[in-house]
Amino acid sequence: MERNLKNVLVISFGFLLLFTAYGGLQSLQSSLNSEEGLGVTSLSVLYAALILSSMFLPPILIKKLGCKWTIAISMCCYIAFSLGNFYASWYTLIPTSVILGLGGAPLWSAKCTYLTIAGTSYAEKAGKNAKDIINQYFGVFFLVFQSSGIWGNLISSLILSQSSTKANVSEEDLVCCGAYNCLSDTSNTTGSAKLSNSLIYTLLGVYTASGVLAVLLVIIFLDQIKSDQAETEKEKLEAPSFWSTFLATFRHLKDKRQCLLIPLTMYSGFEQGFLSGDYTKVYVTCALGIQYIGYMMICFAAVNSLCSLLFGKISQFTGRKLLFALGLYGILFEKHKEAAFANYRLWESLGFVIAFGYSTKLQAYIKLYILLSVLMLSMVTYGAVEYLEVKSSPGTPPATKKENGVPQSRETCM
Repeated sequence: MERNLKNVLVISFGFLLLFTAYGGLQSLQSSLNSEEGLGVTSLSVLYAALILSSMFLPPILIKKLGCKWTIAISMCCYIAFSLGNFYASWYTLIPTSVILGLGGAPLWSAKCTYLTIAGTSYAEKAGKNAKDIINQYFGVFFLVFQSSGIWGNLISSLILSQSSTKANVSEEDLVCCGAYNCLSDTSNTTGSAKLSNSLIYTLLGVYTASGVLAVLLVIIFLDQIKSDQAETEKEKLEAPSFWSTFLATFRHLKDKRQCLLIPLTMYSGFEQGFLSGDYTKVYVTCALGIQYIGYMMICFAAVNSLCSLLFGKISQFTGRKLLFALGLYGILFEKHKEAAFANYRLWESLGFVIAFGYSTKLQAYIKLYILLSVLMLSMVTYGAVEYLEVKSSPGTPPATKKENGVPQSRETCM
């Protein structure tokens, strides 16, 4: 097997093992640790730490440790969160959430950097186009990685369904489920209260072991980047300082299109926060039982993947005005992607923080109204973005338009 492809597969399956654990555990937080909103509060703290981490940690760690060890150490941050759930309390989950948040940004940045260098190296040897090889490597990575949502939730449902006592939800309990859910902890955890500690510890043990295997896979089988390749990438990483990146992120808000995209970006965080923090708790756990969360999330992940493939094909004929995805930022801000994607991470993470922050304070129907309001606002502001694009360059496809007056920044993998 070609050496670079082997390294791509090592990273891919390492992330698969790691996010099999984290993805499944995140879906259970609002139900597993519902007392005083501990689970959703920990997720809110996690994404707040991720915002801070993305601002300055990735370049520093990759420069000092290299991609391989940045990936390995960052993965350990995810394992810490799994360990914190064994004895879930404010003194264990909040600190481990901060640790995970700080490790999240370096993990993804190091992965992107490694795959980019590996693709460039192979392209030079084979005399092929570097972008084509890099795209192929990322395609392999996401092909493997995206299935983690299925395996993590399947594990949780198979283990938690072994409970000897099945939840029998009374009519009185059902009144506290769904859109008009009661805000008390006891009424919303009907389906999870009967789980034994042994089942929970078994699940957490499997998730922790999966994370440990991911770290061992990377440490043992992932090759270090050659020194000449690493130095080339380090020069790129040294270019922007923390303050220059920080200021560029907010300076980019002078672009009207960026400001108009904020509601849409935050909606992504709101919607995902509602799914994992509220929907799983008040619709699934409350009415059916915590063991059904995994099955529900598997259906969501499967349909999401199929729709991504389907809509991707349809968009070739309809254009992005009807169907668009995250690549939107790369198209609109082609000459300054770094600041644009930094804004994307900032506002989406802020959406997560807010959604998890008010999760225990508001009833589900109010949150649904908030989601619908933000979605409608997002549709209007996105329409304004398209209008500005057409108005600024009539007759020219937006993706090929040159953006005057904006200095070009280095392209990087976000």
